[in-house]
Amino acid sequence: MSIADTIKNILVAHVYVEVPTDQMGEQDSLRDVLGVDSLGFVELRVQVEEAFDVTISDDDFTPENFATIASLTSLIERQRAAAPAA
Repeated sequence: MSIADTIKNILVAHVYVEVPTDQMGEQDSLRDVLGVDSLGFVELRVQVEEAFDVTISDDDFTPENFATIASLTSLIERQRAAAPAA
């Protein structure tokens, strides 16, 4: 499953977004189009950290990185690339 698909599933299962995953666009605004609120963003951060085994710092927990599914996917890819190999 792709990073974007996993994020979509998290949005539905844990953040309670009511838009079906097959209707979510990767450039849709998480706040304006999908209706994620401030608590939803906090929950999304926690769920993404668990799902992808990354740590999102407060510096990375920004509106720019959490604007769309695509921007969050990019953040996760950067986190994974920067992580030391196990």
